[in-house]
Amino acid sequence: MLFSTPTQFAVLALCLVAGWLFGLASHPGGKKWKERYRAEEAEHKASREGLTTRDARIKELERERDEALRHRGTAAATTAAVGTAAAATAASSTTSRGGGFFGWGRDNLSRIHGIDEATEQALRAEGIKTYAAIEGLTPADEAALEDRLGFGRGRIAQQQWREQAAMLREGHDEEHSRRWA
Repeated sequence: MLFSTPTQFAVLALCLVAGWLFGLASHPGGKKWKERYRAEEAEHKASREGLTTRDARIKELERERDEALRHRGTAAATTAAVGTAAAATAASSTTSRGGGFFGWGRDNLSRIHGIDEATEQALRAEGIKTYAAIEGLTPADEAALEDRLGFGRGRIAQQQWREQAAMLREGHDEEHSRRWA
C-alpha cells in the first residue's frame, strides 16, 4: 500500500488542496466565456439596429408610395373604370367600414345621395363595391361609368359622389347626413 499512515494521508490532502488553489489562481476567470458573451451581445445589437433601419426604410417607402399614388390620380384616367374600381376595392378591403365577415368586402352605397338600390346593383355589377372605389374614380372614369349606366353627363360630379364616399369612408356620418339629407 502506498499511503499507510495518517500523516501521509494529510500530506496527500494538503497537496490536493494546494493544487486546486493553484489551479484557481492561475485560471483566466472565465475570460473566454466573457469574450464570447460580449461578441454575441454585439452581434445581437447589430441585428436589432439592422431591423430598426429596415423598419424605418419600409415606412419611408410606404410614405413615398402613398404620395405617388395621390399625385398620380390624374395619370390613371386612361384605365377603364372597372380596373380602377377593382384596384381601389382591393386596396381598401381592410379599411372599408362595411366590409368584414358578413359584408363580403362591400359598403352600403345606397347611403350616398343619388344612388338608389338599382344603381347600387348596377355599380356592383361594374365592380364598384366600396366607398373607396367611388372615391378613386377619375373624371374620365366617371364619364365612362355614366355612359355605361345610361346617366346624363356630369351626374356623378353634380351629386358629389366622390365627396360623399370620402365622408362615409372616414366615418363622418353625421356631417354627411347634415349636408346631403
